[in-house]
Amino acid sequence: MKINPKWSFFTEAQLRSLAFYNDFHYYEIKLGATYKIKPNFSVTGGIGDYNTYSEGGNFLKPIQNNEIRTWAQVNLKNPFDYIVFEHRYRAEQRFTSNGFRNRFRYRLSAAIPLQGKKIEPKTFYLSAWNELFFTDKEPFFERNRLFIGGGYEFSENLAIQTGYIHQFDYKINDETGRDFFNVALLYNFDLKQKEKHDFHPSTND
Repeated sequence: MKINPKWSFFTEAQLRSLAFYNDFHYYEIKLGATYKIKPNFSVTGGIGDYNTYSEGGNFLKPIQNNEIRTWAQVNLKNPFDYIVFEHRYRAEQRFTSNGFRNRFRYRLSAAIPLQGKKIEPKTFYLSAWNELFFTDKEPFFERNRLFIGGGYEFSENLAIQTGYIHQFDYKINDETGRDFFNVALLYNFDLKQKEKHDFHPSTND
């Protein structure tokens, strides 16, 4: 939700399944705020509730992990002709049922319009990103997550996105080496409706 040219707030909810429309084992709910320092430079802070259940059914107990997570991140955009690259640097504080952990993430993403030179209403686009996850304890590397997909922007405030996620985990409890089909509906509540703006669809995962 954009409230002025500098400040915006967001909320996001996710469900994850280990089978197609079945075996739901994970959900998360989070919210946060972003402050735009420069047109292509912003900072974000957030908090979320993350829950991982046992495999083999829909939200089977015992719960593998219950987590409250806070984070701070820096977002840098690099427009290059009609491609928009984005660098995201995030530091997470994870208060889990298995103890406290720090985690550090770096994501490089790119969005490419398939019509014209920018993503705007009634535009199909391609999207791809790769993210690395690290901790401050050995073996330090935790995860790599790759997304390839695309979407359609219906209006300045509404888009749908879908694609393929490949995730590789190093020695953690859930989702080791999984492949996922991802669908996201993205809506921007803009309180400055008369002010034209760029809407670059992306999630805060």
